[in-house]
Amino acid sequence: MKKSRSQISRRSFLSKSAATSFGFAVMPAYLALGKEDSQGNKPPSQRVNLACVGSGGKGGGDIRSHCGRKDAEPVAFCDVDPGRGGFENWKKQYPKAQFFNDFRVMFDKMENDIDAVTVGTPDHIHFCAVMDGMRRGKHAFCQKPLTHKFNEAELLMKAEKKWNLVTQMGNQGHSSTASLQFKKMVETGVICDIIKIDAWKGPSLFFMNKAQREQYFQEVGRNKYPPADEKPAELSWDLWSGPCKLRPFSKRIHPFNWRAFYGYGTGMFGDWGAHIIDFAHDYLNMGLPSEMKVIKIVDPDKVLYPLSTQIQMSFPKRGDMPAIDMYWRDGENCQPEMSEKYWDKDKEDKANKPKLGGAGTLLHSKHGEYLVQRGSHGGGSRLYPYVKSKEFGDKMKGEAPKNGGCHQAFIQACMGNGKTLSPFSVAAPLSQTLVMGTVCQYLQADLEFDRKGKQFTNNNQANEMLYGFKPRKGYEEFYKKI
Repeated sequence: MKKSRSQISRRSFLSKSAATSFGFAVMPAYLALGKEDSQGNKPPSQRVNLACVGSGGKGGGDIRSHCGRKDAEPVAFCDVDPGRGGFENWKKQYPKAQFFNDFRVMFDKMENDIDAVTVGTPDHIHFCAVMDGMRRGKHAFCQKPLTHKFNEAELLMKAEKKWNLVTQMGNQGHSSTASLQFKKMVETGVICDIIKIDAWKGPSLFFMNKAQREQYFQEVGRNKYPPADEKPAELSWDLWSGPCKLRPFSKRIHPFNWRAFYGYGTGMFGDWGAHIIDFAHDYLNMGLPSEMKVIKIVDPDKVLYPLSTQIQMSFPKRGDMPAIDMYWRDGENCQPEMSEKYWDKDKEDKANKPKLGGAGTLLHSKHGEYLVQRGSHGGGSRLYPYVKSKEFGDKMKGEAPKNGGCHQAFIQACMGNGKTLSPFSVAAPLSQTLVMGTVCQYLQADLEFDRKGKQFTNNNQANEMLYGFKPRKGYEEFYKKI
């Protein structure tokens, strides 16, 4: 392995020489003078060189968001499916960039040209691609959830601390005005003494559609991965599988429905939980649950996530914050019941049952005077009944983040300007909580957890699912202790 760059300063890329980076006989003014030109082009010494792992779909959207202000530019693209990854279009837009199918080859060949890596791939690849960049001293942006396994998140959190790198998870709402509003509401006491959280998400994807799910079981069978389909010529299925068991290619898995499978995704809890419970988890310092209880799991399977799920997670007292019971519900009719005393009233003083929507949280306080509702992503928070909001005035208002959304905040932090709001130190415990929920779903078992030792105390199989993952050959090195 090439020499690590982990000891390099966070801003060392600013000393890159434009003269050695480009072979122009007569250089454009923005290169020769080191100043931004009228089109917004910036010299190499003033921009972040990105390596982009996953360049289609969500990954492609991330790339465009990172480079929108031209403070960053892709120098390398990596995708196992070049057609879906949009290689031809990216080549037209960035003709000097290089293109790869294997992120390991990309880092080996271009390590000295890369400042930061962005990862927008299926969940099961996140860890390896991020870790390969971080161990070489690259700042890292990764889509949510951070990892597919509990221990992977633990290793990334340690890597962030050891190598002092800029990191950000792509749960974009955490870098929004709504996030800072929630934070302010906690700091000013609007949100206080929370003892219960209802969190919910309505059905989406085929595994939560009863008819489509039944069709899958009729054609494939229960507890079975789908049989082989003809693989697209451009797709590198071995690389797509990454550290996971190499199963036959199936169009039921790639390119979109991999989220439905335990082997690759994290189901609805991992996918949307990162957007729904993120504010509460961070600003209420919830950490990891000490207990998980199964309330209801509909149509469990060992390959597909359930049709619907209801689980309870208990978080112990933290300092002067009381213990919290969080109830996660997904699937049909997942919205919690709200006591009529919290309903808003119309002009005739008639109470109207609220429409809570397809995703969100309700926070219950010990005082019981009002409820706090938060939606998902960048949705703001409100009080029930709404009239209570008037009592708090400016305490309910948030400010826009100084460095913009999660993508631009990451780029600016790489340049030494400010910090990210969802670094791995924040995102890893959240992702671990979500992964613990998937273990509970799979085993359909009540679990007790030692938060300090970070292991289950009543179920060995659950611990194996957190730590017993054995990666395929060629990926073992990423799982070494930090």
